[in-house]
Amino acid sequence: MNARLIKLSLQAAYRSPDLSVKRAAVINYVNQTLTAIGFDQACDISIRLIDITESHELNFYYRQKDKPTNVLSFASELPDAIALMLEQKPLGDLAICIPVVLQEASEQQKPVEAHFAHMVVHGTLHLMGYDHELGEQEALAMESIEIEVMQRLGFSNPYAADEQ
Repeated sequence: MNARLIKLSLQAAYRSPDLSVKRAAVINYVNQTLTAIGFDQACDISIRLIDITESHELNFYYRQKDKPTNVLSFASELPDAIALMLEQKPLGDLAICIPVVLQEASEQQKPVEAHFAHMVVHGTLHLMGYDHELGEQEALAMESIEIEVMQRLGFSNPYAADEQ
């Protein structure tokens, strides 16, 4: 791991006995993602572990989608001039719905920890401006970074089942 400082605010509004979220592991997931895209600044990131109700409410309010989702990303909207004055660059906030992550891991026959790690990687890329909904080329670029990071973390390709 490099010397980048990642200040993580980890809020567990929802916990499950089926997933043990380790602070050091989450920092590593974020760190490996930022390394893969060449970002080397000290940074702040907040991650909130949420339930179905909160996910549904946030997804409806911010995306007008009337259902819960696995991860929501809220990039920092600080102007660059202000962000440059801070010791750490604020990346933004992730809201990860643990029940959805658990359900998807089961449905996709993936280890829960691997699917959770993928949601952190995926969400972090969104915070850094990557967007798979802009088109196929952008989606493929984002997926290739996710695959690389997941393999670097010791997990398998999160899209392998989709490719079969």
